[in-house]
Amino acid sequence: MFLLCGLFGRRWYYPLLIEFIHEFIHAEKNILPEKIEFHHLEKGVAESWLNWLSVSRQCSTKTRNQRLAALTTFARFAIRRDFEGALAFSSEIEHLPKAKVKKREKAVHFSKEEMSILLRIPDTSSQIGKRDKAILSTLYASGARAQELCDLTVGDVTFGIKTTLTLCGKGNKTRTVVIPKQSSVLLKVYMEQFKLQGADKDVKRHIFSSQTNEHMSISCLEAIVKKYVRKAKQLRPDLFPEKYSPHSFRHSIAMHMLESGIPIPVIKTFLGHSSISSTMIYASADYDLVNKYLRDKNPYAEQAAVDEFVIVPIIPSFLR
Repeated sequence: MFLLCGLFGRRWYYPLLIEFIHEFIHAEKNILPEKIEFHHLEKGVAESWLNWLSVSRQCSTKTRNQRLAALTTFARFAIRRDFEGALAFSSEIEHLPKAKVKKREKAVHFSKEEMSILLRIPDTSSQIGKRDKAILSTLYASGARAQELCDLTVGDVTFGIKTTLTLCGKGNKTRTVVIPKQSSVLLKVYMEQFKLQGADKDVKRHIFSSQTNEHMSISCLEAIVKKYVRKAKQLRPDLFPEKYSPHSFRHSIAMHMLESGIPIPVIKTFLGHSSISSTMIYASADYDLVNKYLRDKNPYAEQAAVDEFVIVPIIPSFLR
């Protein structure tokens, strides 16, 4: 049968057909793969598959559009091989529209005043308060993603003249960041009080735990952030207008670094972004900052990006 004939060895098309034919048409339409003809792929079947990817497989809009592009290329190839059989199928594919990609939402962040208020709220007379203060401080000072903070272990922390954290991010990429003295002291005191320090320390033990699990979950971290943002709003109803999450701390340190004049390449390295375009979202919040970056950009800015210790002086004074 044409649909599969001659396509073995065409590695770019074959995975697409396996996914299309086996995972969707066979599973959803109850048609055996060896019985499928081009007329089975007409009358909205391809569009149904794309919708299935979005809903059942929960693929992103970007992934959906990539599948459509691959299917379009296959349809053009098919019509060259079997014009009469693939004509209707190819025509239908060519007229399928791309899904609109939502514009990236703005980077919700705390102002320096808001961050100062937030970090002072935890009650350090209790064990939970000490833990929470260390969490909020470290989350901000390190620019860690929620999962990176939850995964942080005793062996990932090195105290010294400069205290460093080794964070494991997306794609298992690791980076080392320096945290300022005050955050370092908070973290060290917390680790000592929770018996995470000492000669017999377990380097694989997670630093932050919940009341029920040794490894804190993201949902637990989100609940902690939500708890203190709610208290902060009660203290200052005129501030904290947004809906905040643990990622807001990461956005905040990036914005504060940018406002302090730190070059974007340095911020990119600090945050562990693979592309500088991801870091430019912070600059896009202020056209003056964008223009300043473009005006001042020079070869030395790129060189500074590799010096992880450059970031220490920019931590706002209330966190030092």
